Amino acid sequence: MPTSKTNRIALIVSAFVIIALVLFALLRDNADAITLNQANSLLQNKSVKKVIVTKEYVYLKTANGYYKIASSQVTPRMFVDYKVEVGNESNIIIYILFLVLFLGLGSLLLKFLQNRGIFGSLNFKTNENANSSASPLELNTPIEAIKSDVSFDDIGGISDVKIELEEIIDFMKNPKRYKNFGARMPRGVLLVGPPGVGKTMIAKAVANAADVPFFYQSGASFVQIYVGMGAKRVHELFVAAKKNAPAIIFIDEIDAVGKKRDGQRNDEREATLNQLLTEMDGFEGSSGVMVVAATNKIDVLDSALLRAGRFDRRVFVELPTKREREAILLKYLDKVPHELDVKVIANMTVGFNGAALAALVNEAALLALRQNDFHVTLEHFYQVKDKVMFGKKKLQMLNEKQKAYRITYQAGKVVVATYFDLPFEKLMLSNEKLTPSTDEPFIKQELEARVKMLIAGSVACDMKYKEHASSAKSDIDEAKEVTFKMCQEYGMGTSLIPEANEEEFMLKRLYEETTLLLESLGEVMQNIESVLQERESITKEEVKKYINAIF
Repeated sequence: MPTSKTNRIALIVSAFVIIALVLFALLRDNADAITLNQANSLLQNKSVKKVIVTKEYVYLKTANGYYKIASSQVTPRMFVDYKVEVGNESNIIIYILFLVLFLGLGSLLLKFLQNRGIFGSLNFKTNENANSSASPLELNTPIEAIKSDVSFDDIGGISDVKIELEEIIDFMKNPKRYKNFGARMPRGVLLVGPPGVGKTMIAKAVANAADVPFFYQSGASFVQIYVGMGAKRVHELFVAAKKNAPAIIFIDEIDAVGKKRDGQRNDEREATLNQLLTEMDGFEGSSGVMVVAATNKIDVLDSALLRAGRFDRRVFVELPTKREREAILLKYLDKVPHELDVKVIANMTVGFNGAALAALVNEAALLALRQNDFHVTLEHFYQVKDKVMFGKKKLQMLNEKQKAYRITYQAGKVVVATYFDLPFEKLMLSNEKLTPSTDEPFIKQELEARVKMLIAGSVACDMKYKEHASSAKSDIDEAKEVTFKMCQEYGMGTSLIPEANEEEFMLKRLYEETTLLLESLGEVMQNIESVLQERESITKEEVKKYINAIF
């Protein structure tokens, strides 16, 4: 009798699988996804026989089959020459049948298992009561490995970092080769770099390339309110990794738990750090577990964490260069319909990290959609660049006099910035910053040019109105900071050892030189002020034309 019941259950399950496969074949979307350019080509060539519109996609039926494009990428005027049909929703009946069949089979299986007494030994009420009285340690989220789906091909512009990590990947894939040669696998790799350069993605790509489980934890997740919980969490993490070895443990923002022990009592954080140090020391050579950590504050990490034998290798991930920015932009623009030269975008994004470049491309694509444009153009990038760099700022309500001051102020800055060829692409009347400050090494002439640009707005207003507005504060503060560093730190004053009031004399000299420059470019100033009055923006190329016209 039990055998007969088992056969019936097996028959029902088989029938369910067959029906599910048939439903899957009926419901599957066989249309090929196409780009906006390809859709326009099909419509212009009159290859489309039928247009079907649904909430998510527009389907184009041709003699060669079905094609689809996201509804958000098209506009109704593209299909004025075609009869448009609304997508058939009759498939919902099949979905309902599928659900009923699934629930029916589920109830049969449940009844069968209950009759067999499989659920008889479980007491859900007891478990619930146990959970309600459990300690915070017992309720801690279990640590599970994830399978990384990020590859190095998904990350643009990290060729140097990839070369550095290829040996680590080979360690994970071929441990016997190194063991037989008498070499041991590095116990830890520390990724150091500013925020947004892709340290987390790099760690995931290493795990993907090595084809090993990936255990992700943020440093903050170890900082717990309950004493002893952080140390317990660290121990559980390493135990789980060893059980799944070879594996990679990635600790993001490790500075949250690995700060220097400065003598001030913080028993919980110190206990957690001590546990982390102990676990890394306790690794057996053959454990097959690699610890990868990321930080943008290596200077605050405890020296015990940085010593050899814990983090044996440090990989510095810097802001992308021009060529690397081109590679990153190409990755993000791959699925975005565009008509632009990526080199131009790379030139205008000096100082951008990978995350900022991703946001820039996304904002430009969203703007193109809002404006119902078919492609993303350079103008879209100009319009959203400052929003990504500084955030969206609402233009202050200026009266006519205040606006006149702002126009003269910005005109002075853009003229001097263009004259000295400082990196920027476009000036907007609403933005106070023209070029972002960086910590790159500069020679004296370059630093002086930047100071002149920062004070040029105040100089222009003082020349025309005999005064300047309070909005100049941020530029003046930065100009003071740069001249202070030039004199006191870089030895760029009259001597290596700065004299009294050295920066004051330097700033006064640069102010006078900027005044003479703007006086010689008076006609250029008038032309640029007229442009800003009319449309509130001007590009670097336009300013160059005005300057070249008088020389």
